[in-house]
Amino acid sequence: MLLNYTIIQSNKKGNIVKNEILSLEAKLFLNILSEKFTPQIKALLGRRETRKNMTPSFIWDTRDMRFGEWETLPPPEEILDRRVEITGPPVRKMIINALNSGANVYMSDFEDSNCPTWENCLQGQVNLRDAVERTIEYTNPKNGKKYSLNDKTAALFVRPRGLHLIESNYLVDGSPIPACLFDYGLYLFHNYKTLLKNGSRPYFYLPKLEHYREARLWNDIFTFSEKKFNMEVGTIRATVLIETLPAAFQMNEILYELKEHSVGLNCGRWDYIFSYIKNNQSKWNIMPDRDQVGMDQHFMRSYSQLLIQTCHKRGCHAIGGMAAQIPIKDDPEANEVKLREVKDGHDGTWVAHPALVEVAKNIFDEHMPDANQISKQLYLNKEIDKKDLLTLPAGVCSEEGLRKNINVCFQYLNAWLNGNGCVPINNLMEDAATAEISRAQIWQWIRYKVYLSNGKKLDQKLFEKICGEELGSFSECNRFDETKELFLELCVAEKMVDFLTLPCYDKLQR
Repeated sequence: MLLNYTIIQSNKKGNIVKNEILSLEAKLFLNILSEKFTPQIKALLGRRETRKNMTPSFIWDTRDMRFGEWETLPPPEEILDRRVEITGPPVRKMIINALNSGANVYMSDFEDSNCPTWENCLQGQVNLRDAVERTIEYTNPKNGKKYSLNDKTAALFVRPRGLHLIESNYLVDGSPIPACLFDYGLYLFHNYKTLLKNGSRPYFYLPKLEHYREARLWNDIFTFSEKKFNMEVGTIRATVLIETLPAAFQMNEILYELKEHSVGLNCGRWDYIFSYIKNNQSKWNIMPDRDQVGMDQHFMRSYSQLLIQTCHKRGCHAIGGMAAQIPIKDDPEANEVKLREVKDGHDGTWVAHPALVEVAKNIFDEHMPDANQISKQLYLNKEIDKKDLLTLPAGVCSEEGLRKNINVCFQYLNAWLNGNGCVPINNLMEDAATAEISRAQIWQWIRYKVYLSNGKKLDQKLFEKICGEELGSFSECNRFDETKELFLELCVAEKMVDFLTLPCYDKLQR
């Protein structure tokens, strides 16, 4: 096959990255993936456009998938127990700490918690290759502290970027390669042999799917890869994040399409809240303060219970949502969320910080003595319908909530433009998913001129006044003016921008 590619940027690591990560063989695989699957990705994204502003619902034509008797392949023994999973970007020190954290699974993230600079994406692949080969080390340049892997480490999952994103630094036939194919292809190519040799296998998390046809695409990608590299069908396994409102109505269908490669579903709750706002853009569906939209809200609890019901019926894991807290001693909120998850029937949960691993593990150990709860057929007699999934959460819109949203969104955008996709703000680890909630809420509240709980009407004039008060303390930040301009554009746009990472990425490349 003729290699027709262009690399837009070089990398600071020079020949090491160029010759090893972007080797001729690796680029050939990327090009094959792009040639075969880019047209399908574009078609699926086009279908998303046609479904905009349509209220999601269960699909009549796929009722056989929902009500039929079938199961996914059993989970591999290595990941039967997934009670605590930790996530974070593929940064060298973070990878070591996460693998050593005591968690059962570490999901290395090229998506929401990673700012996709060319350097971050390529260095992330170097770091993961070294982790798989167990040669990864890191020395803190400030204090000389050395980091290396323990004998026992977490199982490694990798989350590529979503279907809607591109890698503009790598062109195939003059067009950017889909970022998902770039991240997936490089990781698989460089690591599948070592993983299989070590008794593991390639594990992935799939983000932001909106339709079962998108799951079918990933199944085709996995099957193609297995055939190309002489792996048995079902060697590659994946967990799908249910983090869009449309996907909540298609859980059975998504598992069915991936039944030879699936190891479960995950409650991607932060993105799910954002998706709820995005898919209910009317003055009758105003979302209250972000802090008031927890898993105890009816629409969130229904979504979680439906996920457990679906996964256990199909023989796979139901993983709970993220605890984004940066640990504070005896934090009752973190404990309450995890306790609810394990009692509801989840087989595991997510944390963003190593110090939360023990907290979550202790709770699951107490209430889940076995490796998982897949055998518990929960909520099978409970019908969770469209109304349950669309019930508007209760709460108020407050000026305090608005100010908090402004602070979170601005600080995250600024960090992202400066190359950091995971930022501690107000004792929470904020990433693109949480920042999206803040951004979408601001847009929605301004759009429909909501009355705040103090009686003030939120029009653009009041918003700009409050912005001036809140953003003044950040004026010394690098790229402040650029961040402020982008922030205001996103908040007062005529139409809600689908993902804040899209206009951000354009600025990142300059």
